[in-house]
Amino acid sequence: MQRLPLVTAVSMGLFAGAATTAALADTSPLEQQLKDLQSFQVIAHRGASGHAPESTMAAYELAHEWGVDYLELDAQLSSDGEVVVFHDDAIDRTSDGEGAINDYTLEELKALDTGTWFNEANPDSASDDFAGAQMLTLDELFEHFGHDARYYIETKSPQLNPGLEEALVEKLEEYDMIENGRVLVQSFEQDSLLKVQELNDDVPLIQLVWYYPSEEDDSTLVEWTGVTPGPAEITDEDFQAVADYAVGIGTNYLYDGQEVIDADFVQQAQENGLPVHVYTINETEEMERLMDMGVNGLFTNYPDRLLELVE
Repeated sequence: MQRLPLVTAVSMGLFAGAATTAALADTSPLEQQLKDLQSFQVIAHRGASGHAPESTMAAYELAHEWGVDYLELDAQLSSDGEVVVFHDDAIDRTSDGEGAINDYTLEELKALDTGTWFNEANPDSASDDFAGAQMLTLDELFEHFGHDARYYIETKSPQLNPGLEEALVEKLEEYDMIENGRVLVQSFEQDSLLKVQELNDDVPLIQLVWYYPSEEDDSTLVEWTGVTPGPAEITDEDFQAVADYAVGIGTNYLYDGQEVIDADFVQQAQENGLPVHVYTINETEEMERLMDMGVNGLFTNYPDRLLELVE
C-alpha cells in the first residue's frame, strides 16, 4: 500500500504550480497533522513492544528508528504528581515491584526494574541492555525525541489519576506539542477527553471504544463505556456525536476471536469525519485484512511487520 497523505496535493494531481505552494505554506503544523490522519498511520503500541520491554526507552527508540508515525503511550501519575509512562494500574506485571502505581513517588518508581521481566518472558528477544530499564516520565520522552516524533497518549484510568488531564495538558503546552502537530490524546473515558478539551480545545482527541457481546444476549454487541451503541445499531448521529469533540475513533477488531467491526463500520465512521484506528494488531494476515477494509491506521506491538506492508 502506498502511504500518500491526502494533503500531498501535487502527487494526487489536485492542484498545480503556485496555488499548491501557497496552500501548503498556509497549512499550520496542527492542520497538517489532521490532514495526515486521512492517510494510513503506523502506531507503535507502547513502542516496539514486541521486541523490547513495553513503555521503555528501548522500545520507543526502536520504533522511532524504524520510522513509525506515532509512538503510543499511557500517561499516569505518581503519588507526587509526576506524569509517568506506564500502562497497568499495578506495577506487578512489568516491574520487580508490586501494588498500585499511584502509591509510589517518582523516586520510588525510578528504582524499579521494568526490563528484566521482558527477558524472562521473551528469551528469544532478550538483551542484557533491557535489564534494569527505568520507568519513563513524559518529560524524558519529550526531551529525548522532541518534535522529531508524534505521540499518541492515553489518559489511563483517569478515575485513579485525579488531576491527570491538567498535568498532561501542562506538559503538552510546555513542550509546544499541540501547535506543532505532535500529539493525539486518546481515552476510553469520554469525560476525560472533554476535560482535556476544556483545558485546551486545540488538542486533537481520539475516542477509544471496546465492543463485546452483551451479557444478556451474546449475539448483540455493546460498547464498554456506552459512548456509542453496538456496531449493528450505530447511526450517523452517534458518529456525529463523537465527531463533535474527537478527530478520530480507536476500536478493537476482535473479541474472543469474533469480528466486531467490518468495512461498513469503517466507511460510516469515515463518512462522518472520523478516521478509524484499530488496536492491537500483531499478525500480518489481520493487518492486511484491516488495510483492505480501508482503516486509517493500526496500533501494533510489531511496527516492523506493518511497515513492511505499507512501505
